[in-house]
Amino acid sequence: MRSTPFTERHARVDWPLLVALCGLTLLGALFIASATLVNEGEGGALWRHAWFRQVVNYGVGLIAGALICAVPYHVLSRWSMVAYWAMILLLGLVLLVGTVRFGARRWISLGPFPFQPSEFTKIAFILALAHYLSRPPDELRRPWVLLQALGMTVLPFVLILREPDLGSALVFLPVGTAMMFVAGVPTAFLRRLLGGIGVVIALLLVDILFAPPRWQVRLEPYQRKRLMVYFGKDFAPANANETERQRARQEQRDHSYNVEQALISVGSGGLTGKGWRHGTQNALGYLPRAVAHNDFIFAVIAEESGFVGSVLVLTLYTVVLFCGLRTAGQARDRLGKLVAVGVVTLWFSHVFINIGMNIRLMPVTGIPLPLLSYGGSSVVCSLIAAGLLENVYLYRRLY
Repeated sequence: MRSTPFTERHARVDWPLLVALCGLTLLGALFIASATLVNEGEGGALWRHAWFRQVVNYGVGLIAGALICAVPYHVLSRWSMVAYWAMILLLGLVLLVGTVRFGARRWISLGPFPFQPSEFTKIAFILALAHYLSRPPDELRRPWVLLQALGMTVLPFVLILREPDLGSALVFLPVGTAMMFVAGVPTAFLRRLLGGIGVVIALLLVDILFAPPRWQVRLEPYQRKRLMVYFGKDFAPANANETERQRARQEQRDHSYNVEQALISVGSGGLTGKGWRHGTQNALGYLPRAVAHNDFIFAVIAEESGFVGSVLVLTLYTVVLFCGLRTAGQARDRLGKLVAVGVVTLWFSHVFINIGMNIRLMPVTGIPLPLLSYGGSSVVCSLIAAGLLENVYLYRRLY
C-alpha cells in the first residue's frame, strides 16, 4: 500500500456527501429549536436549550467523523472485533445497571451525558461483519462460516430487544442481510434465511393479534398495543361488556393519539408550510412535546415547511444514500464495499422506518431520524457512519 499526502486525499473529498450532511444538520438545529422553544422559552442559559445541545452533539460527531477519516478503513477493521465485543459487553451492562427512561433500560448515565450503547453497536457491527465477510469466496460457502455471520447479527439483536428497543434491534436484520448478499453468500442460504425470518414474523403477528392472552408471546404492553393500533385491532376482547368496551376504546384512542396528530401535522403543512415556529400542532401541544423533537421531528418539519421542506429532506437523504452506493461501487476491495453497503442500509432503514411511522406506513418504534431527531448518541453515530463512507471514498483507490 502506498502512502498518499493529506493534501491529495483532501482534494478527493466527496463534496456532495458533505453538503448533504451540512444541510441535514442545519435543518435539524432549526426545527429542534422550533419544536422545543415553545416549551423552554427564549431566555435562560444556552445549555438548557435542546437546540444548543444538539449543535454541541453535531460538533462532537463531526470531530469523531473526521478522526475516523484520518485512519484507513483497513486499519480500523483490524480492531473491529474488539469494538464489537466491547459493545456486546456494554449491552449486557445496560441490562444490569442501565438507566430506565420512558419504561426502557437503554442508557448508561455519564452525568449529564446519557450514553446509548445500542447506537454505537450498529457501527461496530458493520465494521466487524465487513471484516469477517472479507474472506475468500470459497469460505463463504461453508455452513459454519455462515452460521457465525448469522450469530454476529442475532446476538446484538437479542440483547437490544431485551432493553426493550424493538426499532433499533430490527435494524440489524436488513443491515446484516444486505452485507451478506453483497459479500457473495450463497443465495440459497439467504433465501432460507429470509424465508425463516418471514415465517417467524408472520407467526409472531398472528400470535400477538389473535391468540388468547395466556398463549401470547411476551412483549412489553406498549409494544403490543402499538402493533394493535397499526393493524387496527380492537383493544376490547370478544366477550367484553359495554363498560369494558368503552374503556378499551379510550385506551385505543390514547395509544393512537401520537400517530394521528403526526398525520394531521404532515397533512396541514400544505405546499410551503405554516412557517418556522408557526406550526399550530406543535405550538398548541397537540403533537406531544415530549416526542415532537425526537420521534416525530419529520411531522414538525412537514407542518412548518410543507411539501417543499419534506421533499428537501428526502432529497438530502437521497444524496447521502446515492453517494454511499457510488462509493460502494467504486471500492476496489470487498471490505470497503461491505462497509459502504452496511452504512447505506443502516441510514435507509432509519429513514424509511421513522418517516414511515410519521405517515402511518410503519408502526411506531421510536427509531431516530438521522441527524434530525434530537439525541447525542444517535447524532454522533450518524456522523461516524458518514465518516466511514467518506473514509472508504478517500482510500478507495489505495487497495
